[in-house]
Amino acid sequence: MKRLSGKCFCGTVEYAVDDAFVYAANCHCSNCRRTTGSAFKPFAGIPREKFAITKGAGGLLIYGDAENHDAHCGVCGSLLYSLVREAAWVHVAMGTLTDAPSIRPTHHIFVGSKAPWYEITDDLPQYQGHKP
Repeated sequence: MKRLSGKCFCGTVEYAVDDAFVYAANCHCSNCRRTTGSAFKPFAGIPREKFAITKGAGGLLIYGDAENHDAHCGVCGSLLYSLVREAAWVHVAMGTLTDAPSIRPTHHIFVGSKAPWYEITDDLPQYQGHKP
């Protein structure tokens, strides 16, 4: 299994993840827009046991609780991943990967709350909330 690397903007926090993502999407919800400062967050989902912090775990800023949270670098603020589904899954912020994953986003979610100034121009399916 190929392992991918990722890191925050300043390099304080690094991670490794199997190139075995189960799904990937572009999330347009207001929380993802705020945490990334962008029109949407491309993310890829994987079971938690296939993801590991390899450097700087003590420097993480956790927003949320033990079972569902966003993990940012405590130095530069980069959103690295989100722990979801009662801590069973990790949503890796794809922009933090330093290696190219084999998966690509397959759909857009929460387009009902997308930024009004952003126009989705690809042909990927769009969902008002979560994918049914």
